[in-house]
Amino acid sequence: MRTTIRYRAAARMIAAIGVVSLAAACSGNGGTTGATGATDGEGFPDQNITIVVPFSAGGPTDTVTRMIAEPMAAKLGAKIVVQNVEGAGGTVGAGEVGRAEPDGYTVLMHHIGMSTAPALYKDLGYQPLESFETVGLVTEVPMTVVARKDFAPATLQDLVAHVKANADKVTMANAGIGAASHLCGLLFQTAAGVKLQEVPYEGTGPALTDLVGGQVDFMCDQTTNTSGQISAGEVKAYAVTTPERVKSLPDVPTTTEAGLPKLQVSVWHGLYVPKGTPQDVVQKLSEALKAALADQKVVDQMAKLGTAPVPAEDATPQAHRAKLEEQLGTWAKVIADAGIKAS
Repeated sequence: MRTTIRYRAAARMIAAIGVVSLAAACSGNGGTTGATGATDGEGFPDQNITIVVPFSAGGPTDTVTRMIAEPMAAKLGAKIVVQNVEGAGGTVGAGEVGRAEPDGYTVLMHHIGMSTAPALYKDLGYQPLESFETVGLVTEVPMTVVARKDFAPATLQDLVAHVKANADKVTMANAGIGAASHLCGLLFQTAAGVKLQEVPYEGTGPALTDLVGGQVDFMCDQTTNTSGQISAGEVKAYAVTTPERVKSLPDVPTTTEAGLPKLQVSVWHGLYVPKGTPQDVVQKLSEALKAALADQKVVDQMAKLGTAPVPAEDATPQAHRAKLEEQLGTWAKVIADAGIKAS
């Protein structure tokens, strides 16, 4: 039975069952389960902090989280544990964090899926603006259209022609309803004017593994998950879904250059805490996030994966909330027009 976030003491034991613990230079008394004794943030943090990733280990959101966890821990003077609680397009982990004690010790890293879930799920169990405090944006990741390396189409236009002619045979992988790869795949089908057979997985890690292995034909996934495989020649890359080429993938054209300009999407990530978390705790977490995003090691790591930290002014609760509000409206219309609902 999966450890739940509501019991923080149990959550802090996840390092013992294989979840990576990232220690700061100052360990303090992290790992204790006693009360913090501060409802206003005084003395925060004096225990381990858990960052929940609502997707599988090894996927793009997990990768970004682990990049920033260590420098955030160093800034806070506490230990940070990264925990993967995948399922239902990220809604399982998000829901558990939304119900956690609002003390700053349980943090959520989520992506664009936070803004699409309300339109996809009838009984979500939480609402992004009402159940969470925003901490700050982290990065905005381009997507790539990639296929198994022996897939016949040579270019993006060839791919569109091929899937139109073989819509009942071509398989398009994604990480589950509401995941970034699913949303990008939805936009691909809309832009190409075709309905495809989709193969959902429990996370982009296993989906990409099957793509490399040739079990599925193609997918749309974040550069943080595909850059290594593209560079190694393990998958065929057709395009990046941003207006400009990605520096780490200079030979991969944009969707506009490749003839599908309507396919434009990037995946933004942000940190959240439960509603009611003291504002000075939120601010401490935001300042730690800013410090992590300014860390040269993080900058270099993100660059290798085709992305970059957001500017410091976007790593704030205010900028993050504004982004979330705007995206909730945008995706509500897209999903309603597509007539898609998660089961």
